[in-house]
Amino acid sequence: MLKAYKYRIYPTNEQKDQLIRSMGSARWFYNYALNLTSQTYKETGFGLSRNDIIKLLPGLKKEHEWLSEPPSQCLQQVALDLSSAFLNFFEKRASYPSFKKKHNKQSIRFPQSVKLQGDYLKLPKLGKVYCKVSRLPEGKIKSVTVLLTPSGQFYASCLYDDGKEKPTTNSDGKAVGIDCGLSHFAITSDGTKHGNPKYYRKYEDKLAKKQKQLSRKQKGSKNRNEARIKVAKVHAKITRCREDFLHKLSRKLVDENQVIVVENLAVKNMVKNHKLAKSISDAGWGQFCTMLKYKAEWEGKVYIEVDRFFSSSKICHVCSNQVGSLPLDIRQWTCSDCNTQHDRDINAAINIREEGLRLLAGGHLATASGVRVRPSKGTAFTRR
Repeated sequence: MLKAYKYRIYPTNEQKDQLIRSMGSARWFYNYALNLTSQTYKETGFGLSRNDIIKLLPGLKKEHEWLSEPPSQCLQQVALDLSSAFLNFFEKRASYPSFKKKHNKQSIRFPQSVKLQGDYLKLPKLGKVYCKVSRLPEGKIKSVTVLLTPSGQFYASCLYDDGKEKPTTNSDGKAVGIDCGLSHFAITSDGTKHGNPKYYRKYEDKLAKKQKQLSRKQKGSKNRNEARIKVAKVHAKITRCREDFLHKLSRKLVDENQVIVVENLAVKNMVKNHKLAKSISDAGWGQFCTMLKYKAEWEGKVYIEVDRFFSSSKICHVCSNQVGSLPLDIRQWTCSDCNTQHDRDINAAINIREEGLRLLAGGHLATASGVRVRPSKGTAFTRR
């Protein structure tokens, strides 16, 4: 299996300059190839393949000598990344590729000739870079992607091949349904409620202060760049805190259960509600589901997504009676048929678990309480 591990690296000033120049060369070549591909498609109706883009490099290096600074494999990897971006667009997994900007997160990938020796990461044309290794997995490094964050920190994402086959998926064991919310981040079918830390709200005042200071600096000045870095550091702090919480919670749920069932939420549509957009974005539901999915696959466990239109909150999990309307401000309700009093979120989590188990047992489209549900693409049990 392929697994990626992210480490903080500390290059010297000379290595920093070389990395930044290499990232700039890769970014320029990506934008150049994207622009040329778009123009070629408009004129001829056909785009450029990966090999066509790679064949541009020798001529461009003669015209722009600074393109020879990064390793040649890094620029060839840019062509692969661009072709993958177009493939994702044509298969409707992503939007049309956009140009890379200088002030956003920068990256460059080293696809070969990389080694991790002790506390040093050896990269082509850079030599040994000090790397803070928190854990050293078994296997062989396939590639290394070096990232430069807007706050000026360097990270190395190392892709390992552990040489092991993906574990066989086994659904025998404890199953849990998870309902995501705002008051509580995750409510499980066993009645446990995990609080929502709301890290953005926690640092919102500090972030507003730093952004106010940034807005008062003259554009292009050194003071403005220093203020920009301070804003980026607050954003980085929020991101790290959120990721730490999501990693720990997802690991706990995967370790304790064999089948994990969640709702297939349309977060992109939900944030259009201007009253809840900031809180929904702060929660990180999409990232949480992604973590649950790949961690479950690593452990040979089952990850299932129930369709977003399944009425999990309105159905009584005891008698399957469905109420007609249930506004968001009603957190407790009583079933009119069996008189069972329900906690809205726990009841939804139980229904999500039961629907996931029905989908798993059938392996195809299922119908429950008159509502058609389906497994999402790419779940662990989908047959291809």
